[in-house]
Amino acid sequence: MERAEAYGFSGAMSGTFLLSCLLFAAVSRRQRGPYMDEVFHVPQAQAYCHGRFLQWDPMITTLPGLYLLSVGVVKPAAWLLGWTGSVVCSVGMLRFINLLFSAGNFYLLYLLLFKIHQKNKAVSGFQRILSALTLAMFPTLYFFTFLYYTDPGSVFFTLFSYLMCLYGNHKTSALLGFCGFMFRQTNIVWTVFCAGNVVADKLNEAWKIELQKKKDEKISSRKGAFSDLTRILQFLVEYLLSPKNLITLTALTLPYILLVSLFFVFVFINGGIVVGDRSSHEACLHFPQLFYFLSFTVFFSFLHLLTPAKVRKFLLSLRKHPVQYGLITVISLFLIWKFTYVHKYLLADNRHYTFYVWRKVFQRHELVKYLLVPFYVFAGWSFADTLKSKSIFWILMYFVCLLAVTVPQKLLEFRYFILPFLIYRLNIPFLSLYRQLLELAFYILVNAVTFYLFLYRTFQWENSDEIQRFMW
Repeated sequence: MERAEAYGFSGAMSGTFLLSCLLFAAVSRRQRGPYMDEVFHVPQAQAYCHGRFLQWDPMITTLPGLYLLSVGVVKPAAWLLGWTGSVVCSVGMLRFINLLFSAGNFYLLYLLLFKIHQKNKAVSGFQRILSALTLAMFPTLYFFTFLYYTDPGSVFFTLFSYLMCLYGNHKTSALLGFCGFMFRQTNIVWTVFCAGNVVADKLNEAWKIELQKKKDEKISSRKGAFSDLTRILQFLVEYLLSPKNLITLTALTLPYILLVSLFFVFVFINGGIVVGDRSSHEACLHFPQLFYFLSFTVFFSFLHLLTPAKVRKFLLSLRKHPVQYGLITVISLFLIWKFTYVHKYLLADNRHYTFYVWRKVFQRHELVKYLLVPFYVFAGWSFADTLKSKSIFWILMYFVCLLAVTVPQKLLEFRYFILPFLIYRLNIPFLSLYRQLLELAFYILVNAVTFYLFLYRTFQWENSDEIQRFMW
């Protein structure tokens, strides 16, 4: 990192943290007590603060990583600063943990952008800083910086694990992956993703050698996407059936294999992936979740995905391959018809944005969910097109992880999209400086509207005296 870039990054991070502290103070004044899921998280953390580690709220569905880390930070800080009484492990003190995670996420996003795009000499240091700042301000994640939720910590350890994986420190990566798993069980998917990075690199090296052999032997290659896919699948089968290759891959990914094995032991002993209350967290094959994620990604990355050039390129591709797109459309219609689920929380809780998205869009008419399929097809094509700089094996691995982390979820919840979105955004090309500034302004606007609604547009339910607030 050059000196000017280091100063620029330090200034951006310090300024963002200061503004976040001011916003944190405003949120804490307006909402002093626990809100929404904090009603479960805060008392549990406070029980741990008082040494009651055997106490557990059965309504909590995640492992105790957040509470253990909170106690590990707050207790020593209170001892050093001489704090006593109710201030120790208070709501505000616990929420501040996520403010620290937010600063850490900013730093990790910058380091990841630097590592992933280090070969791209056209990207300036200012663009890297601006891109890291934009992703750190990503509205769905940034909002939960100011509440005591698992999201900031979950993102921190997952991004840290990914960074260590990219640097080849796989034992540390697996250890950090375990920490991420302790915050949210589904983060095990991103441990598989890290292992998949290693495998994808090896496959890509072998594939390049294979292509060179074909070229040297002057074997004519068949044209067409289907033929290319057939060749790749044939290569994959041959490569993975080789005992020598399997031994090599196992040795390289052993730390991740041990962690995934530990996960399966946990699932067997626990009787499922969810701890505590499972009645509202039933796994199912909810394939439309992929379409919702694509729509979510297009909304927050429209400057990357929804451009006139992209639309023209898509229409040209559509004209060239009408049969393939027709088949994709039919499959999408079938998946929506047979695998659409509506969670009771989505219909009942009018504090969340998803409630209004579902009511204003999907509940307008029974046919709306089918009429959106052409948009989903375009969104999927544009999404894949932005990843064309990555190897086919990396894309395949990412897509498998994306399906694993979204499809089993019955509830439409934007928080579930945070990590797959960030991983995607870290790996696509940079926008021009003008478009980067425009995207940052868009994120700031969305955050401003969200916090305004949360802080000042409160309401009450008929059968309750509690103040209700709008949120992600």
